[in-house]
Order: sequence, then structure tokens, then C-alpha cells
Amino acid sequence: MSAVREKAPGAAAPRREGAAPRSVTGLVLRTRSGRWSLRLHVRPLVVGSLMAVVLGAVVAVALTTGDFALSPGEVADALIGRGTAAADFIVNTLRMPRLLTAVLVGAALAVSGAILQSLTGNALGSPDIIGFTNGAATGALLVIVVFHGSMTQLAFGALIGGLATAAAVYLLMVGRGLQGFRLVVVGIGVSALLLAFNSYLITRATWQEALEAQSWLLGSLGNRLWIHADIIAAAVVVLLPPAFLLARRLSMVEMGETTAMGLGVNVHRTRTALLVVSVALASFATAVTGPVLFVALAAPQLARRLTRSSGPALLPSALMGAVLLALSDLLVQRLFAPTLLPVGAATGTIGGLYLIWLLVTESRKSRA
Repeated sequence: MSAVREKAPGAAAPRREGAAPRSVTGLVLRTRSGRWSLRLHVRPLVVGSLMAVVLGAVVAVALTTGDFALSPGEVADALIGRGTAAADFIVNTLRMPRLLTAVLVGAALAVSGAILQSLTGNALGSPDIIGFTNGAATGALLVIVVFHGSMTQLAFGALIGGLATAAAVYLLMVGRGLQGFRLVVVGIGVSALLLAFNSYLITRATWQEALEAQSWLLGSLGNRLWIHADIIAAAVVVLLPPAFLLARRLSMVEMGETTAMGLGVNVHRTRTALLVVSVALASFATAVTGPVLFVALAAPQLARRLTRSSGPALLPSALMGAVLLALSDLLVQRLFAPTLLPVGAATGTIGGLYLIWLLVTESRKSRA
């Protein structure tokens, strides 16, 4: 195999067999026959590796620190089933389900937001802004307050609520095109209606149900069990592969409908499939933690800025979302102990500041 340097059209850079020089955009590796090539984008690879390291550090700190500190060896023994009864309970019952839920929910929300922002071409295209998260919350509240269902039923109730909200927004957009600004405005209106309906459901609930529902609506990772981690893990395993497989088509759709169709992309099917994946990811994430705000909004934007990617950057977004939510939950546990502060309060505060900065930045760009 030989490696050649990427160069601009018309450049006369010399080519040397056996070398693999680095370029601005990355490396291109080709076989001598030229039948296939592999393009490596260096910056996203480095940024993704660094985020994976940060995530690993957050996981290590979350498992070893707390009211009962454990050494890395004790944590490792507990994870492989050779630890003491106390270490096994702390790691496998209290900390690991919560941590795994945070990582997977963060990744799911970030990918959901990245897909929506790419489809709409709008930085505000996020499931919690457009209303899909509130729709999922409505479905889950109906299960809690009206049907008194189980955790599994809660997950499917949230999925149905999210999909129904997406269908309602889509019907309101029929004939007008999936334009980013219009979709955001329609979504905000639908979200406001759903928020009012959710408040009505809580007023009609019993005292115990109202407390449970209100606690869930704050977005919390407290008291998360393996059933919560299993549900979001199953959703991520099923939904992330189609999202990654469709990422290339999503990049083409970002270029414009005419361009994408010229490149052989069925724009309508691609948008529909990606919208379903996005809504499903946000709905299952909402089902297991409640509405965790602004992760889906901020994580994709931060990932794009760090990687300088022109495409949707789904994998870096997933890593960024996992880091943001896991780190936020770790901070609220350690900094505010013994107060049980929901992680939604932390992400809402950070996300609110980010949203203000984003709006100011976009406003300056529009005036320039």
C-alpha cells in the first residue's frame, strides 16, 4: 500500500512512495491498484480521542469517589464479581447504573440534536426547543398519572408521545418545506401547548403521583437502576447504527435538496428516517431520566466547533453529549452533597448561558 499527500487541484507537490504525510484535512491511504482509499480526518480523530479520555476520567472519578471512597482496585474487583459485599453494592447497585445511564442518555440526546440541527440547518434545531422532548414527557406522564404503568410502559409511552409530536409538527409544516426557522417557530408553539397540558395532568393527579411526576420532570439521574440503563442501552444499540449509516446522506442533504437529489439521495426518505431516529433517541432518553435540557442543543455545536467539521459529526457529538451529562451529574453529586440536586438543574443553567451566547453570536452574524 502507498500513501499520497492530499493537495489542492493544480498543485505540484512531489509524491513519494511509502510516505504518509499529513495535510490540513487529513490523510488519504490508497492501494497500489487504486481500487479503494481510506480518508482519515486528523483533527476529528484527535478531538474524539481526547473526549474519550476525558469520559474515561469522569467514569473513574465517579466510581471511586463519594461518601464511600473506593480504590481503583476495589472498583475493578467489584465489576468482575470478586469484590466485597459493600463494594459490590456501592459499585454495581448505586453508581454503575446511574453512570451508565448518564453516558448513554447524553450520547442519545447529542446525536438526536445533531441530526435535527443538520436537517433544519438551524443551531436551535434541538428536540427540547422544537418540542419533541415535551411530547415524550406528555406520553410518559400519561403512563404515570392515568395508566399507572411500569418502567417499560413508561419508555414506550414516551416514544409514542415523541413520535406523535413529531407527526403534529410535520403536518403543520406540510406544503411549506422543512425550513429551519419555520420548524423552530412551529416547534416552540407546539412545545408551549404540551407544557400547558403536562401541567394540567399534574393538577389532576393524586398527591403521590404529582410528586413523582414533578420529580421526574426536573430531569434526574438519582435512584437509577439497571432497568433504566438497560432500556436506554437497548435504544442506543438499535438506533445509533442507522444514524451513523445515514450520516453521509445527511451531509449531502445539508448541501441542499437539489444537490442531494443530483447525488442520488432520496431526500424525503432520508429526512423521514433520520427524523424518526432523532425523535426515538430523544424519547427514550426522556423516558429514563425525564427532560434533561440543553444537552441536545449544546453538544453538537461544541463538537462541530472543536472538530471544525462541515458535516453532522455524529460520533464526536455522541462523545461530547456523554461527557457533558456524565460530568454534570458528577458535579452536582460532589459539589452540592448532601443536597440531592437533579442534573436537569445543572444542564439547564449551563445550557441557558450557552443559549444566550448562541443567540447573541447569531444576531451579530446576521447584522454583519
